[in-house]
Amino acid sequence: MGGKGGPLCLRVFVADTCMSIADNLKTIMDRIAAVAQRAGREPSSIKLVVVTKTVDVERIREVVAAGAAILGENRVQEAKEKIEQLGAVASWHLIGHLQTNKAKYAVKLFDMIHSVDNLELAKELDKQAAKIGKIQNVLIEVSIAGEANKAGVSVAEVIGLVKDAANLKNISIKGLMTIPPFLDNPEEVRPYFRALRELATRIAHERISNVSMQELSMGMSGDFDVAVEEGATMVRVGSAIFGERQTGR
Repeated sequence: MGGKGGPLCLRVFVADTCMSIADNLKTIMDRIAAVAQRAGREPSSIKLVVVTKTVDVERIREVVAAGAAILGENRVQEAKEKIEQLGAVASWHLIGHLQTNKAKYAVKLFDMIHSVDNLELAKELDKQAAKIGKIQNVLIEVSIAGEANKAGVSVAEVIGLVKDAANLKNISIKGLMTIPPFLDNPEEVRPYFRALRELATRIAHERISNVSMQELSMGMSGDFDVAVEEGATMVRVGSAIFGERQTGR
């Protein structure tokens, strides 16, 4: 596994210029399966969330045709425009920050929301989901490294948030999500992934009603191999499939 100058960045370059989206998707899925097997895990236990931020609908159609089952969007408005054109071609997940005033749209658009990090947002999602008769699946986003510039509930406060949100009837907590520090060497990110897994285990031992820790959403294009080794059940990969995102979007 390499840093920015190593094999992983080469794969991103290849994704952008040489290989088809279908080829890149297969490469990533094969890598996930190989890492899972080396780690003694069932490859089917890891879900690939194909990140489609800034990706146009034609390329999304292409990746879905190639086998993508989950699409991850960062912004509600961008996702809304795409979903209106594409419909339920796959399971749509919100992986970016969600403002409370967008909750009413999010519950209509997304099968899972990865970025719940405060009780106010959880309550609004519960309220809006109740209006449409839906149980909204969510993950609790954790600021595992305590970085001030990143969203996520602190490690010290996460169990309290989970216990409070568990009382809400129209959301269902399925696990945790994190975005660790951006580091050149994926091995340096390993402790953060391990910490999230250990945190999930602690929460599971609390046996909180309406809460399961079945999902760990962690790992992206540059470090998903390590995330899988540390227990990720969802990895979020975009640039290694579509190439580097367009700037200015």
